[in-house]
Amino acid sequence: MSLKIIVLAKQVPDTRNIGPDAMTPQGTVNRAALPAVFNPEDLNALEQALRLKDQFPGSTISVLTMGLPKSAEVVREALYRGADNGYVVTDRPLGGADTLATSYTLAQAVKKIGDYDIILGGRQAIDGDTAQVGPQIAQKLGLPQVTYAEEILSLDEKAKKVVIKRHIDGGVETVEAPLPLVVTVNGSAAPCRPRNAKLVMKFKKATVAAERKPEQAEADAALLEKKPFLNITQWGAADIDADPAQIGKAGSPTNVKAVKNIVFKAKDSRTMTASDADIEGLIKELLDEKIIG
Repeated sequence: MSLKIIVLAKQVPDTRNIGPDAMTPQGTVNRAALPAVFNPEDLNALEQALRLKDQFPGSTISVLTMGLPKSAEVVREALYRGADNGYVVTDRPLGGADTLATSYTLAQAVKKIGDYDIILGGRQAIDGDTAQVGPQIAQKLGLPQVTYAEEILSLDEKAKKVVIKRHIDGGVETVEAPLPLVVTVNGSAAPCRPRNAKLVMKFKKATVAAERKPEQAEADAALLEKKPFLNITQWGAADIDADPAQIGKAGSPTNVKAVKNIVFKAKDSRTMTASDADIEGLIKELLDEKIIG
């Protein structure tokens, strides 16, 4: 059996190095102020996909991302590790999307890809931490889903069922689910394998149309005719039959009212005993200051 695998990946600002200019006045992430990276948990999902490909020869991995044209970099990074092809959904009307609009757009792209057995993605992206997109895609596609996955333990080719270990509060759970399905993978899953040097050399010139310079059109056309695998598919909203009312800002009911940068500083320090009076006094003070409640 060979599998058709789709990996959902996102290029995200590196929020681990966030500064005071990380947000725009409109309350959105100032992506220009932060370096862009491959969303960490999407790399964990890619590793699970690569393990399935190793287990079932002939399987293919398609990487799907939505963002600016430069987000093709995450597709290249996936190709360097063993993915087979990629799709970048990029269009100005898609900008400013919240999780609802994002999941709609990605679900439409998955429908256009059409042929798949399993969809894998990270549990959440570090620029939002909502863990909503994967489950919303499953709902829009009418597919079963397994969240918080740590490892795909087995896959039954004939029964089209998969057994997955998932990490939940208080322990580990093993579940069985039918194919096709959506799986979101935890950061505690196995880390992604490093780049393969031969694949880096093979795919380093892979691009989407928006990355190619007009003055190099003739040379690019000749290269792609000779090596069609260097073409990363680029789709706009119209290509995936997206409803304009459900994409970008228009399709995003979430609005950020304000963003504040809060720095906690200790005003003073006290030594307390374990007496009931000291503990009751501390709790009263915390309630009065609305620190807890």
